[in-house]
Amino acid sequence: MNRLLLIAALAVAVYFIFSPDFHTPGGHEATPSHAVSEARQGDSDAILENAFVHRIGSLQVSGQGTVVKLLPDDASGGRHQRFILRLASGHTLLVAHNIDLAARVESLQMGDTVAFYGEYEWNPKGGVIHWTHHDPQGRHAAGWIKHGGQIYQ
Repeated sequence: MNRLLLIAALAVAVYFIFSPDFHTPGGHEATPSHAVSEARQGDSDAILENAFVHRIGSLQVSGQGTVVKLLPDDASGGRHQRFILRLASGHTLLVAHNIDLAARVESLQMGDTVAFYGEYEWNPKGGVIHWTHHDPQGRHAAGWIKHGGQIYQ
């Protein structure tokens, strides 16, 4: 049963990776391709919950949540803007947004809704979403954060 759930989660993740709805054409203005529908949000939350339960990492995902905590920037190595999102499922995630490669989300406040596309890495506190930016070398899927009608990548 667990193996079937894992296979199903991976199949959905592959769909999200190759779905044109989740790739950005560049630019910074939000477009419909950056929207996370309620149906996809439920799928996304289920994928993230499964990844957490089964300690799966390196998983490209999209989703959205509410900012529940703003953290200080991580300045070791590449600088990252950090904040915690609570998903509709109740699960929380740390978002580590590289501000050396993408613009800072300046107006971010607690209670704001943020959509994301990035890579999930497991940790015992709920997991981390990173790669929410473009890859200057083009070897990784371009991620993004959507907040207040703007895309940060």
